Amino acid sequence: MAKFGKWIGAGLGWTIGGPIGALLGFAFGSVLDASTEARNKIPETGTTRGDFEVSLMILFAATMQADTKVLKSELDFVKKYLVQTFGEREAMGMLKILRNILKQDIPVRDVSRQIRMRMNYSSRLQLLHLLFGIAMADGHIQSAEIHQIEQIATELGIQNADMNSIKNMFIPSTDWAYQVLETNPGVSDEEIKKAYRRLAMKNHPDKVAYLGEEIRKKANEKFQRISEAYEAIKKERGIA
Repeated sequence: MAKFGKWIGAGLGWTIGGPIGALLGFAFGSVLDASTEARNKIPETGTTRGDFEVSLMILFAATMQADTKVLKSELDFVKKYLVQTFGEREAMGMLKILRNILKQDIPVRDVSRQIRMRMNYSSRLQLLHLLFGIAMADGHIQSAEIHQIEQIATELGIQNADMNSIKNMFIPSTDWAYQVLETNPGVSDEEIKKAYRRLAMKNHPDKVAYLGEEIRKKANEKFQRISEAYEAIKKERGIA
C-alpha cells in the first residue's frame, strides 16, 4: 500500500477494508500490496484524508456512470477542479482512482453504507458538497446524476433537509435561500436567525479541518454560501 499511498498525505485507513477495499484491490491489484483478508476487514481507525478522497472518487465515479456515458470533456473539467482543490500531485492520483473505478460495477449502497458507518456526519456533509461541486464542474448536471447523488445522500444517512440545503447551493430553486437555511418563507424572523445559527454550527469549517487545509477551504465555501443565503433573506425582510 506504500506506493499507492504516497500521493495521499495521511494514507488509507478503513477504506482498505470492506466493499471500498475490494474496489481498490480490483482496480490496482498488487499496488495496494494488501492481502484479500486484510482488504475484507475494516480496520478500527478514524477517517483519514486518504479515506475521504478515495470515498469521494468512488462516489463520483458512480455519479458519472448514472447517465451511462463518460465524456472526455467531463474528465477534463474534473481534472481542473481537482487540481484547483487538491493540487497537481494529489489530483493525478485521484484521477487514476477515478479512471480505474469507472471500469467497474460499483455497489453504491454497500460503499455508501461503509462510509456512513465510518465517517462522521460533518465530513459526510462535506463529501456531499464536493460531490455536487464536481458534478457541476462543467456547468451542467444531468437529471440522472442528480438522482444518483440524492440516492447516495440517502444511503450516507444525510437528512433530507441537509441534502436539499446543499443541492440549492448549486442548483438554486426560486426560494433557494430558505432551502439553504432549511426553513421556509412562512417562519418568523427569529426562526430565521435560529436556523442560520444552527446551520453555521453544523457546517463550520473547523469540523473538517482534520482532513487538511484544502478540504477546510471547500468547507468554508459552503459556510459562505449559508451566510449568503442568510444575508439574502435579511435584505428581503429588512432584518437588522
